[in-house]
Amino acid sequence: MQYRRILIKYGGNAMINEALKEAISQKIKSLQEQGTEVILVHGGGPFINQSLEEAGIKTEFFDGHRHTSTEALRCIEKTLKGEVNSSLVNLLNRQGLKAVGLSGKDGQLAIAEKRWHLVKNESGTETRQDLGQVGDLKVVQPLLLNLLLENGFTPVVTCIASDAAGNDYNINGDVFAGKIAASLQVDAYIVLTDVDGLYREYPDPASILKTLSITEVAAYMGTVIQGGMIPKIESCLTALKGGVKKAVILNGTQPNQITDYIIKQQSIGTTITH
Repeated sequence: MQYRRILIKYGGNAMINEALKEAISQKIKSLQEQGTEVILVHGGGPFINQSLEEAGIKTEFFDGHRHTSTEALRCIEKTLKGEVNSSLVNLLNRQGLKAVGLSGKDGQLAIAEKRWHLVKNESGTETRQDLGQVGDLKVVQPLLLNLLLENGFTPVVTCIASDAAGNDYNINGDVFAGKIAASLQVDAYIVLTDVDGLYREYPDPASILKTLSITEVAAYMGTVIQGGMIPKIESCLTALKGGVKKAVILNGTQPNQITDYIIKQQSIGTTITH
């Protein structure tokens, strides 16, 4: 198939290693040279952890979800926009692209709402855990992204957004990327991780699930799909249900996989389809 427009969710070890960052930027350049528009969405967990530690701000987690105080959010936004986003824009521009750094706050690209973490008690009832300035995306307005893409720019978007009243929120990067992909109805939503796909029996390469349908995903949730892979797969489902043609899990530490999948159309990674 012809990939006119794709969204790449970028994270993990591929964001820390400078050589890998350089290689991925080169692959994005290759994609654009052969006519594919690329949107890059990123978080920055390792950088956030370091900046909070340096600022002396303690981090508390509830079932893996980071509680984000107003003070912590200021530090997180500074890190994501001023450090991580800026460095990625610089890297892509050095490849000759026209990269533009954004967050969900720019042009009201994304409108957030406060997220409450639901905790199930032993009795089976649920209580709401306040995570502070942690949000979900309520609305995505893709006009700005469409204008940039149609005029040859490469949007680089980080996962901060405001609600209708102007309150700022930190959004899970995978959740954010899946919603943006759905709003743009891209031809492919690519999630870069640190493994080659979903394994029935990790790390046996012969056990990689090459293709899954939306309906088949449920059977693997909590077994094959666990830990940090859960929000990634959920973001794939969000994208597909929003009109994206296919979602794929690729290994971001193997940058060639990006062009092998899109340009050479090799059967690699794990592809989720309707």
